[in-house]
Amino acid sequence: MTADIQRQILDLEGLTVGQLRLRYEDLFAEGSRSSNRRHLIRRLAWRIQAQAEGGLSERARRRAEELVDECAVRLSPPRGSDGPAGEAPALQAAGLRPRDRRLPAPGTVLVRKYKGQVLQVTALEKGFLHAGETYRSLSAVARAITGSRWSGHVFFGLAPRRRQG
Repeated sequence: MTADIQRQILDLEGLTVGQLRLRYEDLFAEGSRSSNRRHLIRRLAWRIQAQAEGGLSERARRRAEELVDECAVRLSPPRGSDGPAGEAPALQAAGLRPRDRRLPAPGTVLVRKYKGQVLQVTALEKGFLHAGETYRSLSAVARAITGSRWSGHVFFGLAPRRRQG
C-alpha cells in the first residue's frame, strides 16, 4: 500500500459522519443508508484501496457470483414467522392466530391479592374468566377490577413493572 493511500485512509478518521457520507457518495456514486461511523470508514478504506490496486480479479468476481447463486440461505426468518418451522404462516393459512407466548396456558389460574381480596382469573383458549365474566385480555380484566388502565401482564405479575424516571 502506498503512502498516499495510507494517508487518505488515516484522514478518514478526522471526518464527521456527514463528511464521510459525502465522501461515500463521491467514491461509490450513490448515497449511503448508514450513519455508522465505523462502517463508513471501513467501506471507504476498502474502496480507496480497491480503486488504487484494482479490486477483485474478474475470476474472483465470477466465483463470488456463482457462490451467491448457489447460496439461497436466509439469514433471518421471514417476516411474520413465529418459530423455528415458521408456525405463524401455517396457523394463519388455517385461519388461526399464534398464541402469545407471554400468556399462561389455557386452564392456568392466576391468583392476585388486591385491596384485601383474593382474585382468581382462569386462562381460557380465547380470553380469561373472572367472576363469571369472560374478557378478551388480561388488561381488560385488570381494568374491570381497578377501574383504571393497567397492563394485564404487570397487574398479574407476569411482567416486571417499569420504573419511571
